[in-house]
Amino acid sequence: QVQLVESGGGLVQPGGSLRLSCVAFGRSFSRDDMGWYRQAPGKEREFVAGIGMYGGLDYYDSAVRGRFTISRDRAKNIIYLQMNSLKPEDTAVYYCNAPISADKRPGNYWGPGVQVTVSS
Repeated sequence: QVQLVESGGGLVQPGGSLRLSCVAFGRSFSRDDMGWYRQAPGKEREFVAGIGMYGGLDYYDSAVRGRFTISRDRAKNIIYLQMNSLKPEDTAVYYCNAPISADKRPGNYWGPGVQVTVSS
């Protein structure tokens, strides 16, 4: 059974940082792009960041580019999302997903999500 499990969410003040992690169990995604999506209350789920199978190609939504950094440990089947300079509008449930297609469409596997709340 394939499972993606996120961790690292929480409450942080504006301008603060958080690091999310996602571990994949049951299948290797070493040859796939993996990434993060988020869903804020009352909004649709949206793409945040993705990373290529060798970790050298990463891509971001314009709303987070320059503030968020995605990385991966390909051997351990883990991806990370370092989130800096957080804003209240980053508040959402963040989901790990794989495999992501070339046009940033999500794949079949989702984690249960982790809450990130940015508030003073």
